[in-house]
Amino acid sequence: MTLVAPRDYYGKALVELGKVDPNVFVLDADLSSSTKTGLFAKAFPDRFFNAGIAEQNAIGMAAGLANMGKTVFVSSFAMFISGRAWEQIRNTVAYTQLNVKVVATHAGVTVGEDGGTHQAIEDIAIMRPIPFLKVLVPADAIEAAQMVNVMAAEKGPFYMRMSRGASPLVFEGIDYQFKLGKSDIIRQGKDVTIVACGIMVDIALRAAQKLIANKINARVINLSSIKPIDEAVLIAAAKETGAIVTAEEHSVIGGMGSAVAEVIVKHAPVPIEMLGIEGVFGESGKPDELLEKHHLTVDGLIAKVHLVLARK
Repeated sequence: MTLVAPRDYYGKALVELGKVDPNVFVLDADLSSSTKTGLFAKAFPDRFFNAGIAEQNAIGMAAGLANMGKTVFVSSFAMFISGRAWEQIRNTVAYTQLNVKVVATHAGVTVGEDGGTHQAIEDIAIMRPIPFLKVLVPADAIEAAQMVNVMAAEKGPFYMRMSRGASPLVFEGIDYQFKLGKSDIIRQGKDVTIVACGIMVDIALRAAQKLIANKINARVINLSSIKPIDEAVLIAAAKETGAIVTAEEHSVIGGMGSAVAEVIVKHAPVPIEMLGIEGVFGESGKPDELLEKHHLTVDGLIAKVHLVLARK
């Protein structure tokens, strides 16, 4: 099993994009070594700007460059780029549909010892309602790199969030290509559907494998395009398996699970259980210990599967 932090491939993808497209500019809020935008800064110093610890200014600068016809990627930690600069993302970027790609790293509780002040578990919820803003969560580093190219090719504003640490390459050795607005069934099953995003996709696959011992055949969907969302694949899953569990490294309020529930309750109502952060802030601790505390594990996901099957 190969472990790679999505932000590592994000930084490399920016460099490759910069080689073929001189119109690409990158900004950061004094965290380029952590977000890996420093790789682009080294390769193309004339097309990189450090806004300092001032996320609102970074978004404003990105908007200005986009108004000049540039394709702009701007990065910082998810907590700060989504929190401090929310108004600028909404009013300056999304309202005018500028070509700005907001890419947030260090999302979720796996930020670890930095604690609750740095652990963004609300960012999907506050970004998803903004009109015209597309919201993406890669399952691994491979998908993160592919998303860079898709965002660059697609005009308009984006928000992409990534966890901090190294995680398994879900799509290693697989002929996979991310498509905006499409979700992939990465494991077929007939008894229950597990819909996951981010680091929870690998956990969902491992949970599905373990469920075989209980004669439960779980379908697994990678919902990396949260907005626009693939309604068709979710509706089909609800009708064909009759039960859904969602899993995300985010609050259960307003996140990916809520997006799924909005589709299912309207088109194909079935029992749903949501696995995520249950209405609390994060805290300081080792990433694995925090995942365990919040039940973002194989066993935690299996427990949710048993709960939803009891309601089926």
